[in-house]
Amino acid sequence: MQPRRHPDSRSPGRSRADAGIESASHGVLARMSRRNAMHIGGLAGLGVSLPLVLEARARAAAATGRAADDINCILLWTLGGTSHHDTFDPKPLAPVNVRGEFGTIATATPGVHFTEIVPRMAAEQKRFALLRGWNPQNGSHGFADQWVMSGRRPNPAVHYPCFGSVVSYTKGYRTALPPFFQLGANVSRVNGGGTAGILGLEHNPFEMLADPAAATFDVRDITPPSGVGPERIARRQDILSRIDALQRATDRQPAAYDALDSHVKAAFTMITSPATKEAFAIDTERPEVRDAYGRNRLGQSLLLARRLVEAGVRFVTVSDGGWDTHANNFKSLKDSRIPPVDQGLPQLLIDLEQRGLLDTTLVLWLTDFGRTPMINSASGRDHWASAGFAIMAGAGIPGGHVLGETDAQGGSVVRDEYLSEDIAATVYTKLGIPTDLVVKSPDDRPVRLIEGHPIAEWT
Repeated sequence: MQPRRHPDSRSPGRSRADAGIESASHGVLARMSRRNAMHIGGLAGLGVSLPLVLEARARAAAATGRAADDINCILLWTLGGTSHHDTFDPKPLAPVNVRGEFGTIATATPGVHFTEIVPRMAAEQKRFALLRGWNPQNGSHGFADQWVMSGRRPNPAVHYPCFGSVVSYTKGYRTALPPFFQLGANVSRVNGGGTAGILGLEHNPFEMLADPAAATFDVRDITPPSGVGPERIARRQDILSRIDALQRATDRQPAAYDALDSHVKAAFTMITSPATKEAFAIDTERPEVRDAYGRNRLGQSLLLARRLVEAGVRFVTVSDGGWDTHANNFKSLKDSRIPPVDQGLPQLLIDLEQRGLLDTTLVLWLTDFGRTPMINSASGRDHWASAGFAIMAGAGIPGGHVLGETDAQGGSVVRDEYLSEDIAATVYTKLGIPTDLVVKSPDDRPVRLIEGHPIAEWT
């Protein structure tokens, strides 16, 4: 989704976007060819990078229609495999080489205990449901990103789409903003994880790699990139004002303006929309709200996800890395990995509820797989393919519910076992997407996207 820059060889400080749009604004609009319009769409500096994407999405929308349901989704993806033993499924009676270094604490749900390093999640457990009965059936990175985020085992012949891409495909745009965003780069693409697969590139996430906690936070395609000096910014602001003037003049020259490709107009709409700029203006949040989420990348990404949902984005993946704790598992979890999540995720649920958005926003915490019951010689836990956890909240999910049970060492599920395809079917159901949805592959074959069964207790 990130556009390439096309420097204009005639002038070091001038891009083809500047020249092309100035040309349009000086009266060549009626004669602008489709090819020239696409040149406008290739520039990062101005941010108009979406015309081809918009065109393809419009074709897909015409072919598939729109789902009526308007449930949003925010997915927290912790890349690497978050330990279930050391968070939400502790085994305090197991030998020390299984139970690990952490003690346990009571949660808001009587009889349910978490480890001591997630005190806020424990205190707010009534706000979310916990699945202790997840069997990931996989202990391989890359495979996990594809499998868990789509509900289908990776297949080299058929690249199944992730949840966000299916939302984009079935529901399309709600506002000028793309329907599917990914914050951060912590999703493995090795097997197409987190992408649209057979649905086509137009349904891939709009990736935002900037750190929203940074003092100089800006977003490529939305704000000018670093290296664009004041003169170029001023010139581009002038260009945008001319575009606005052209938009205002459309009643006087509708034929000329309609000659512009509608998807180029949609791209302009995105970058010039006040709602777009407002969504990313995270510095306008009250300081106490930003503090409540945590002044760190993950906390501010969760806050930004809420702002994007408010602005009309349908699905936001917030990705966080560093969870592959083969060594120093306990120190890593306690000192760096867990604190931002333990602060930010409950605050997201509280914030959504206070704003009246929790009933219409499904919140997920998913990860690759679980970790081994036995602690290794490096004070770490390795990949574990038969037990882990998943968390869901909002959209009618029963807060405080704990489903499933693992054995005395947390190695296998002994009650209420659910697979990744069942999690996927639950997500589809909550988002108003048919669980028997069939789409066409690029070679025109029908493909059923998921085959699991929704978790009855949560739907």
